[in-house]
Amino acid sequence: MQINLGFSTCPNDTFMFDAMVNHKIDTKGFTFNRTMADIKDLNQKAFDGILDLTKLSYHAYAYLRDEYILLDSGSALGHNCGPLLISKNKMEPQDLVGKSVAIPGKYTTANLLFSIAYPHLVDKKIMLFYEIENAVLSGKVDLGLIIHENRFTYQEKGLHKVMDLGSYWEDSYHYPIPLGGIAAKRSLGQEKIKALSQILSESVQYAFDHPTESEKFVLEHAQEMELDVVKQHIDLYVNQYSISLGDKGREAVKKLYQVGADKGLFTRYDNSIFVS
Repeated sequence: MQINLGFSTCPNDTFMFDAMVNHKIDTKGFTFNRTMADIKDLNQKAFDGILDLTKLSYHAYAYLRDEYILLDSGSALGHNCGPLLISKNKMEPQDLVGKSVAIPGKYTTANLLFSIAYPHLVDKKIMLFYEIENAVLSGKVDLGLIIHENRFTYQEKGLHKVMDLGSYWEDSYHYPIPLGGIAAKRSLGQEKIKALSQILSESVQYAFDHPTESEKFVLEHAQEMELDVVKQHIDLYVNQYSISLGDKGREAVKKLYQVGADKGLFTRYDNSIFVS
């Protein structure tokens, strides 16, 4: 059976999906028609119902809970890995009033965390994540919300950190940061979803067991081609929660939705959101 699969070109995703899309593990009769895109575009393709199995922002999933269910493996969730708010010049909290900010997508978890921390900053410009640093440097926007490997490069460009929104989340709510997960269309049916969940779990485990085997695939698609930066990226976003969310990871995701609902950013939802 062919599955329309979506994941990003970022090193954490290519690292985890390498084994299943490049035939290094048994895919149990499934073949994958893969779409590799920026997380903003993957979120939109999920809204459009194009993808059967996809990486998506946990923020986007808040609006897709009836159509998709979350898998246990493949998540980007952890500690000290949240988005950063940056500026060209050093700024204090009182300096932010009325400022414009570039965000990497309306339904990204970065934007959700920003909206929780700064509900009064609403002048937002949507950009591809790798365009944001230059937009701040050129003065197109006052602030930038950066994710992925830009966390490791912004200081080299003379940019300044205004706030680590990951630290804000962890200090405020005492849970690891849920950034992105893997979701399958509920219409696939329980049997196929469980099989795909197992394949993904095996792919992630294979990546951990054979960490250098994915290097060619990862470097082919990385925006930042320096191997040391790529490795930092993988180390930051791929961890025990990527193998299995476990109870703590699931509770962190639920907490994100509780806080978002409390802030009036989306509605509450009590039905099952995780593959059992």
